[in-house]
Amino acid sequence: MALARLVCRAISGVDAPEVEVEVHLGTGLPGFSLVGLPETSVKEAKDRVRSAILNSNFKFPSKKITVNLGPANLPKEGGRFDLAIALGILLASDQIQCTDILKYECYGELSLSGELRNVDGIIPCALAAKKQQRIVIVCADNEHECALTGAQGFVAKHLIEVCAFLQQQTKLSNAQQRKIIEIKQKQLDFSDVLGQEQAKRVLEVAATGAHNLL
Repeated sequence: MALARLVCRAISGVDAPEVEVEVHLGTGLPGFSLVGLPETSVKEAKDRVRSAILNSNFKFPSKKITVNLGPANLPKEGGRFDLAIALGILLASDQIQCTDILKYECYGELSLSGELRNVDGIIPCALAAKKQQRIVIVCADNEHECALTGAQGFVAKHLIEVCAFLQQQTKLSNAQQRKIIEIKQKQLDFSDVLGQEQAKRVLEVAATGAHNLL
């Protein structure tokens, strides 16, 4: 397969419009082109993705690689597309196989070693994915944000783990919320208020002398 398609999302205010990540391996001089109005941080993904693939025991194709992030009129920024781009290259070069890749949305910036790093805007992305009944894959640092939305999400720490999961060779843990500890306190205390020293002093004087605050 010389062409792979995946789904990801950009951030536009509080919305998360869908972005189609297309990866094509063509003939000609080896190269790596990234098109679709990417910001500087997205263009830098080329170096991160190449190193991550090589350091994850895969081969980086000696082909003319074109990655299109569509629609082209939608600005894209951040490292959120790293994981999707890397998976697209591995799918297009037949190094991994996944026939139902379009039911997943994968988010994560890649380190040079292939480890996944957190990205911004996971909550709106997961909410949008939930509406489309898609499964979200995120890094460990984004686990709780994903779980808050109620979307079906899985957590991975490395590119290798994601590839093995997509090929049904291993399982990933479900995204879970942090445990909420409820603290019951009968009396309020000014020590709970950070700063506002002058305002607290005024209230203390008024309470001591039974003065009207107005």
